[in-house]
Amino acid sequence: MHADIVVLPGDGIGPEVTAAAVDVLQAVATRYGHRFSLHTHLIGGSAIDATGKPLPDDTLAAARDADAVLLGAVGGPKWSDPNATVRPEQGLLAIRKALGLYANLRPVRPHAAAIGASPIKSHLLAGVDLLVVRELTGGIYFGDKTRDADGASDLCRYSIAEIERVVRRACLLARGRRGHVTSVDKANVLETSRLWRDVASRIQREEFPDVTLEHQLVDSMAMHLLSKPRAYDVIVTENMFGDILTDEASMLAGSLGLLPSASLGEGSVGMYEPIHGSAPDIAGQGIANPYGTILSAALLLRYSLGLSQEAACIEAAVDSALDAGVFTADLASEGSAVSTREATAAVLARIESCETEVLGD
Repeated sequence: MHADIVVLPGDGIGPEVTAAAVDVLQAVATRYGHRFSLHTHLIGGSAIDATGKPLPDDTLAAARDADAVLLGAVGGPKWSDPNATVRPEQGLLAIRKALGLYANLRPVRPHAAAIGASPIKSHLLAGVDLLVVRELTGGIYFGDKTRDADGASDLCRYSIAEIERVVRRACLLARGRRGHVTSVDKANVLETSRLWRDVASRIQREEFPDVTLEHQLVDSMAMHLLSKPRAYDVIVTENMFGDILTDEASMLAGSLGLLPSASLGEGSVGMYEPIHGSAPDIAGQGIANPYGTILSAALLLRYSLGLSQEAACIEAAVDSALDAGVFTADLASEGSAVSTREATAAVLARIESCETEVLGD
């Protein structure tokens, strides 16, 4: 296969972790006989510094023409003035909207070797395997915003079509897993959540009778996610609730640095990124955890390129590295941490032993 992949390193540790994922993608291409053309472009704060825009026109054009997009992270103290008219996060929101990436998939599967890094009791984490599907292009993040001398407002709006498509995506994913969807809202207070609950119930009833649907209020879900995480399979929710709950869910795995994500739409171009931020406090030190970005590259292979065996190779290589105790500073006990490059090298070494042919019965 030949594929064009746009790489958006972004800010902070973004360039370090995307470099690790690029090395892994190139190793997979060599191992399996593919050709991946990787093109680097600006986004976020680095783009503002270079062009004055958080999403330059050439970046968006390249992303639209690509087979997939790999993103590092955006933002940092240099651009953090909330009153600034141009901010790095605007580039992230804009590219999601422009590419129609309405569903953000965030798998959470705690690794046995890394459970000690989680603040959650270990007996609660055994067997946890959940997938959060976050609506990505609607809600309060994209609503009209006003501010005057008396106060400020942010409009949260959802159309029926926006809810239908993300709930449908969650149900389809649940069919390939354990067949259970939990829809999260705040229907006891918010009208948008009442609409969300009505639409979710109708989609399940009319199109997915084989999938079990339950509803949870977001405040109780925040509690249940930590107290009984094994009870959940696929969780679907609106933009802001999903943003908050997925950061909480990262504590199940032990570190933000372990978790990947995939942003998908109706088209073939997806965007893949770790769920962590730009971590400017450790940028440039060579200690960032690359595993989340490497696993995001695995999702890129699976969802955008249809290369499931190659994706499984990367995932198995990361699992094996963790089994061997190859921990970066966010996971390791004091004095035993490896560098970003050393963690990446451990994955690359294990890719060499991946099967290159599907074995028969």
